[in-house]
Amino acid sequence: MAAGQYVVLGLARPQAPWFSDVARWSNSAALPVDFVMVLSCEELCARLRSGRVFSAVIVDAGIPGCDRDVFDLASSVGCAVLVVEDPVARRPWEELGADIVLSSSPSRREVRAALEAAAQPVARLDEVELLVAPAPPTTGSLDRGALIAVTGTGGTGQSTVAMTIAAGLAASDPVDSRCVLADCALRAQQALLHDAGDVVPGLSELVEACRTGDLEAEQVRGLCFEVADRGYDLLLGLRRQRDWAALRPRAVAAAVDALRRAYGMVVAEVEPDVEGEAECGSQDVQERNSLARTVMGASDLVLVVGHAGLGGLHSMLRVLRDVHDLGVDPGRLVPVINRAPRNPRARAELTRGLVSLLERAVPNVELASPPVYVPERRRLDELLRDGAGPPAGFATQLAAAVIVLLGRAPMARSQAADMAEPVMVQPGSLGSWALTPEASP
Repeated sequence: MAAGQYVVLGLARPQAPWFSDVARWSNSAALPVDFVMVLSCEELCARLRSGRVFSAVIVDAGIPGCDRDVFDLASSVGCAVLVVEDPVARRPWEELGADIVLSSSPSRREVRAALEAAAQPVARLDEVELLVAPAPPTTGSLDRGALIAVTGTGGTGQSTVAMTIAAGLAASDPVDSRCVLADCALRAQQALLHDAGDVVPGLSELVEACRTGDLEAEQVRGLCFEVADRGYDLLLGLRRQRDWAALRPRAVAAAVDALRRAYGMVVAEVEPDVEGEAECGSQDVQERNSLARTVMGASDLVLVVGHAGLGGLHSMLRVLRDVHDLGVDPGRLVPVINRAPRNPRARAELTRGLVSLLERAVPNVELASPPVYVPERRRLDELLRDGAGPPAGFATQLAAAVIVLLGRAPMARSQAADMAEPVMVQPGSLGSWALTPEASP
């Protein structure tokens, strides 16, 4: 291969004129390009993950499946993304991650100028130099609403707690904009608790819409149901647990960000499982848990719900440790003990026991606050069965505690997926190994 040659992956619809033009320019050396044709988005992603160095990807705008996840994969391996415009499929390609948008019939000069502007040529092995990729721009969260994640193991009442917090926040004076309750759990129950007559639209539709563009606030609110008697909106969850397989990680992050741009308060119920590829070696498990990992990583507060008792404290401790290992700031973790005893002495014993166990499991960790105690409410199941919702006073008290904790919690990262991003190792930063004089041969 000649020095300074571009290695380009190309994906287009059948008989696209520009596709054959680029191939002809490559074969005749009219362009300094080694053009590799692929037939599908799956093959494109497989080649990007193969470890071979590519300069750029040129894709047809009309190809189905080309979304922000594919573009992010290309960018993560240092590959520029060029999109050939389609008059029919008009999308904000730059916002989705494309570097340059070419005309529908690009000329040889236009393709070469785009490669010189956005891509790096692949040098010969004897001319390889270490290239440090620029840091991706960070997105501010000044125009984003507060995000509160509620999680807990099965049977702890996290769904009821999340619903109660949403009702309290919607009724509280400090909240200056709308509130939404998003069911982001794999085993969604908010539709049952709200007696929702419809099953669509919901979380799946929101994530799918965010795959190929950013939604306006009104579009996001149009995918949610208004719970008029409680003052907040509801985003229905997955209709079947296996529907997580259709959720792409970057699209999930974009959907969470869209909710924060459309609402002043977002209360999201998520699963407690946050294992990723680093913990279990499975990319499938990480994608299955992408909802929980994304929401918790971007949350301003993470409420971990448990119940009083030996098993309840053990489950809460395990979830707190897992979320902390995910990278969530301990100052944003809040334990919530549901169906707690009303006796102050019993509550003090629970607090001491939880703090003692937490210090042994995660040393030198300081949570956002002592446990928040939610007392037992009689006939609450009957109220929910009749569609009445949680008592107003009960919801307001719990929301007031959450508002106070929001003011104390450190600012969360704008993108939860940033925690899973690899960090570039600078040459020399890891030191070096050297044999001691005694060990030298």
